[in-house]
Formats: sequence, C-alpha cells, structure tokens
Amino acid sequence: MLVRAGAAPLWWLGLLAAALGVLLPGLTGRRIGLQAGAALFLITAAVVALVRRRRFEHLSKTPVRAGRSDFLQDRAVTLRNWRRSHRWWLLAAFAVALASSLALPAAGGLTLAGAGAGLWLKAVRLGRRERTDDLLFWVRTDWIARGPAGRPVKGYRSTGVLAGDAAPGGARRR
Repeated sequence: MLVRAGAAPLWWLGLLAAALGVLLPGLTGRRIGLQAGAALFLITAAVVALVRRRRFEHLSKTPVRAGRSDFLQDRAVTLRNWRRSHRWWLLAAFAVALASSLALPAAGGLTLAGAGAGLWLKAVRLGRRERTDDLLFWVRTDWIARGPAGRPVKGYRSTGVLAGDAAPGGARRR
C-alpha cells in the first residue's frame, strides 16, 4: 500500500508542472523540452519501477501470517500519514520541476510524473503477486518509517484478500 501512496501526488504534480512549463518558452524551446521530457519520463518510470525489485520480491516470497497482536493500519490513514510527512518534499519537487522549465520546458514536470508512474507500476507488480498468492501484504507500523522495503522491514505480514479496506496492490476496494 505504501508503495502506491506517492504515485498519485507525484503524477498529478508532475503533469501540472509540465503543463505550466509548456507555457514558458524556455532556453531550448518547447519542442526540445517536450522531447527531452518524454525521454526523461520513460527513463525515470523504468528506474523507479525497477529500484529495490529484489528486496520487494524477497519480502513477498516469505510473508508471515498476521497475528492478533499485529496492528494493521487502514488504507486512508496510511495515505494521510505518508502525504503529511512528505508534503514539503512534494512541494519542493514541484517547485524544482517548475523552475527547470526555464531551461527545458515541461521536462522537469514529466520527470516527476515519470516517478509517479514508476511507483504505480511497482504497486501493480506487487498487486499481481498478491492476486496470485490470494493474500494481502502488510508492513508492521513500527517498521514502516524507512518505507515498505526499508532496512527495518524484516518481512511482510499477510492476511486474506477480504481483510482491510485495500485491494491487491493498495488500490481502494470496491
């Protein structure tokens, strides 16, 4: 779930920065800026989707069944906590992407959107694994400070697909 938390803000802020960046002519011109932005979008999405892939695969191969003493956080609470703790980083990334449009119009915004797309691809891959195994992966709340695959995470907890309010991959359950 936490993998998916940053995808939407990065995607939308990136698209907004790219749209505003196109309005500025920039040093290189709009066409070159958009072409560079498209290339950076693809490269960033691929890099973000592949970073720490082995760690995620290792953690998802050996999940431990969640016990009664494990505290599993609601999807909305996880999203709210992540976005609150990262709001200044998101704002700074948006400002840098917008400022980079003075040199390469829309390139910084498309790079930011590429990071959001890469996180979304990572969540989709993890969700596919959850559907295959017919369970949901959870990270204990006391381990999550460094992210869903950080050093403190010793393993994922698992529950059935009907537990909680999230669908596989962290999407909202309908």
